[in-house]
Amino acid sequence: QLQASGGGLVQAGGSLRLSCAASGSTFSTYIMGWFRQAPMKEREFVASIRWSSVTTTYADSVKGRFTISRDSAKTTVYLQMNSLQPGDTAVYYCAAGVMGRGYVYWGQGTLVTVSS
Repeated sequence: QLQASGGGLVQAGGSLRLSCAASGSTFSTYIMGWFRQAPMKEREFVASIRWSSVTTTYADSVKGRFTISRDSAKTTVYLQMNSLQPGDTAVYYCAAGVMGRGYVYWGQGTLVTVSS
């Protein structure tokens, strides 16, 4: 199970930190990711981090502004979002990936609204 939190309303230029708490069957996962879906748009990849190597990957649109990290207990993943823009407005989802199967576990989503 994945539980995402931390969304809210923020002005352009502001910051938010999202959290994703992992529990239960997600012990078999090797990678955690954040995705987002804006109204009338497809869900898109935002960032990912591997549990073991802490290797991170970012979408070009968020590079230099967002930072993904995890806690040492490997139970929570964070997404620090700085310099937020109205174009970042979306429902943000965390997901956990299993080797060879892709992202198979998804959280419920948390809404981020950036006002101009």
